[in-house]
This record gives sequence, C-alpha cells and structure tokens, in this order.
Amino acid sequence: MLRATKRVPAFIPRFLQPLRQLHEDIEENIHFHKSKGQHILTNPRILDTIVTKSAINPTDTVLEIGPGTGNLTLKLLEASHEVIAIELDHRMVHILENRAIKRGLRSKLRVITKDALRTEFPPFDLVVANIPYGISSPLIIKLIYETTPFRSATLLLQKEFARRLLANPGDSEFNRLAVNVKLLADVEFVMDVSKRDFLPPPKVDSSVVIIRPKVNVPDVNLRQWRAFTRTCFNNKNKTLGATFKSKRKVLELFEFNNVSGLVREQDDVCLFKEKIVGVLREAGFDDKRPLKLSIEELLHLLSLFNKVGVYFDHHGEVMNEDDIDD
Repeated sequence: MLRATKRVPAFIPRFLQPLRQLHEDIEENIHFHKSKGQHILTNPRILDTIVTKSAINPTDTVLEIGPGTGNLTLKLLEASHEVIAIELDHRMVHILENRAIKRGLRSKLRVITKDALRTEFPPFDLVVANIPYGISSPLIIKLIYETTPFRSATLLLQKEFARRLLANPGDSEFNRLAVNVKLLADVEFVMDVSKRDFLPPPKVDSSVVIIRPKVNVPDVNLRQWRAFTRTCFNNKNKTLGATFKSKRKVLELFEFNNVSGLVREQDDVCLFKEKIVGVLREAGFDDKRPLKLSIEELLHLLSLFNKVGVYFDHHGEVMNEDDIDD
C-alpha cells in the first residue's frame, strides 16, 4: 500500500529567511562573502529612503556599484530610465537579471561584469550604491576625479568612514580623503543605518551620504594638489615644519625638482631646504598642523611653494593605492 508523502520544505538558513521573504527568487544555498563586502541591505524603509533622497528623474541613467541580489536595483529601475549595474560576482548577476525579468524591467538594466576600480564608467547622471567597504576610498576618488560630470552620488558607507568624509578642519576625523573630496564636491549626511538591516550583518553600522560635485572649483592642477596633500597628511598631527624639514622629505623633493639631473651637492640641497623653510616661516605655516587648515589655506600654501619652484606632482595616475584612507 502506497502512503502519501508529506513534502518537506527546503531548509533555509535563519539569516537568509528575512531576505527570502523580501524576494522569493533568491537561491536558498547562496553564500555571501563577507571578505568581499557582500552585505545585502534588506530593510524596505531604508531602501525607499535612499531612492527618495537621490531625487531620481524618469530620464536619468543611474550607476549602481555592487548591486548584489538587486534589492536596491529594482527600486532604481522603477524610478529611472536605465540602471547600469557593475557587479563582479556572476552568481549575483544571475539573480539580479532573473529578478529584473520577473518584474518586466530587464530592458532597463545594463550589467557590467567587471571590477569597478578597473572599469571605465559609461556616461551616467547619478550614482546610487551600497559600496563594498573595502573599496570605498579609491572608488569615491575615482568617481570625483576620473569620471565625466554627474549630478550626485548617494552612497551607503561604513559609519566611521562616512564620519571622516564629513569631517571639517579641526575635527579629529579630518583627513586627506576629506580634503580631496571637498575640494571638488559637497558632502551631505542623510541617515545612519543599523547593521541589523543587512544580511549577513556586518560588524559595524553604516551611514548614507550624498556627494554633489561643485559647479565652480578652484583653479589648481589636480595632480599637483593630490601629491601635495599626500605629503601634508602623511602624518596629519605633525606640524608642517616637522613634515617638510625632515631630511628624507627634503631629499625626496629635491630629487623630484632637480629637473636638470645634476649631481646632488650638499650646498644645493641646503639651498633647496632654505626655500622650503622660507615659505613655511614667512607665510606663518611652520607650526601649523594640516588637521586644522582649511582648503583655502592649503591651496595658498601650495601656490607659495610653486612660486619658488617647489613642485609635488609625481606625474602618476590620479588614483593609486595611496588614496586608500588611512
């Protein structure tokens, strides 16, 4: 005699159950890699707020970096003309595309399966993204210094990192990243997001900020500026005098500025050091710390150095590993 068998539902890990409820088409056995920053935002209220604060027009093309399984992407597709999603994980791309198809939104989705840091971004109007924590700093620099003009970037970042990005001169969190971003853009705090709103939950809370590129920016060579601020903020608590007058830094700058390629003589190095010391003392920067200087003061100091023939441009790429926040 045949017995009726009761169908046993597939086991769903406890941490995946809320995510499963949010969208029924997720693969039950998907594994998220915390080391790659794969923390999926699941709180619908937070997702809706991010989209609302981004002020998306129906004609906008939105760039999303690290869409994951697409919780935010689907809302962006509904609000915009097109979403360009950059996602390196093929498993996530499969889920994302299937969800867009089920919603009838696949024609508005363009997926780029590449590393965002090594990809040239196509034209876009806005950035809206839950950025993997590990690439936050170089990615923000890439957006601001390397891409074509865009209206704003609404970013979900690690809370501590966002605080440094929002910091002003004199704040303990003020650093090189804040200086370089604020030269070209304004940063606005939107809200904090609990780690409980992610699956799997990260170890720390997050914050949403909006970065808006400035219309009018200072007339300065950006590579010169970046190299200069790298020197100033190498140790942001040191006085500028201590930083620039160190033997190592004097020799480094002398070699860089020795365009004639002459053999280094001690007298030449001493004369070069006197230039540096003279600028710092005469302009009143010798005992000041970069942590407390405004962007205008830093721009002024850079111009004074350039006037006496001291340059900092290493002629490298705008973005490199030195841009990772310290």
